[in-house]
Amino acid sequence: MADSLSPAFESLFRTEYARVVGIAHRVLADQAEAEDVAQDVFVSFYRSHPANVPYAPAWLHAAAAHAALNALRGRDRRSRREAAQALPLDAAAVTDDPAEVVAASETRDEVRAVLARLPERSAAMLALRYAGLSYAEIAAALDIRASSVGTLLRRAEDAFRRELQ
Repeated sequence: MADSLSPAFESLFRTEYARVVGIAHRVLADQAEAEDVAQDVFVSFYRSHPANVPYAPAWLHAAAAHAALNALRGRDRRSRREAAQALPLDAAAVTDDPAEVVAASETRDEVRAVLARLPERSAAMLALRYAGLSYAEIAAALDIRASSVGTLLRRAEDAFRRELQ
């Protein structure tokens, strides 16, 4: 397939791959899973869109956020199923300060669980913003007015805080 890629798609891929992986990684905190999401996003784009369309970066960013959130939700469902069937584990830890590791891990897991419960647009908005996208890039990715991003982001953050409590 690599031989048949257009130069425009190769250029798009080289330009946007790191950011697409970064968005997915921000949500998933797993590099391999983020790269899998990025690959799926690019394949989906390649099959359905010309590489030189002006909306390509925005489409890729939004698709990365949505695909990562879907993967997160799937992971959450899978974890719940496995936990329900799992045997109790030995509590012995292999780290210097188990309390810190547990606290940090619980915080990250709680953030991901809250993101998975939020409405799709709110979760995507938070994922895109905290992956480093500007308001203009978020607006393009989610197809909203740039002037609305601040308000919608604040509402998403408020919903996140409420859900966290």
